[in-house]
Amino acid sequence: MPFIELQTNLPATSFSEDFVKRLCSSSASALAKPEERMNIVVKPGLPMMIAGSCSPCVMLSVSAIGVTDTADKNKEHSSKIFDFLTKELSLTEDRIVILFHALEPHQVGKKGTVMSFL
Repeated sequence: MPFIELQTNLPATSFSEDFVKRLCSSSASALAKPEERMNIVVKPGLPMMIAGSCSPCVMLSVSAIGVTDTADKNKEHSSKIFDFLTKELSLTEDRIVILFHALEPHQVGKKGTVMSFL
């Protein structure tokens, strides 16, 4: 059950429902998870700075159980996600930062319990 949160200073008009669906599909593919298990949030129009510049940029957080827990896995995920974001948003790699968070099943609640019991 991965969680993807895209924060950006790009305007909301840059993010259609179709973009969110493509982000879901691309992220699911990168993480080898089914799309129906993905959770996506896009937060546009934020005051942001990356590397000392307020030029258009993205910070993407990827939180998941079992797929973001090693450098080797995250290197693969990073490559695929960067490819998607640079093409879709016309940003260079230096304007994108990805944060990976390894979650444990007891840290994710669903259906009145936590994933440990589902």
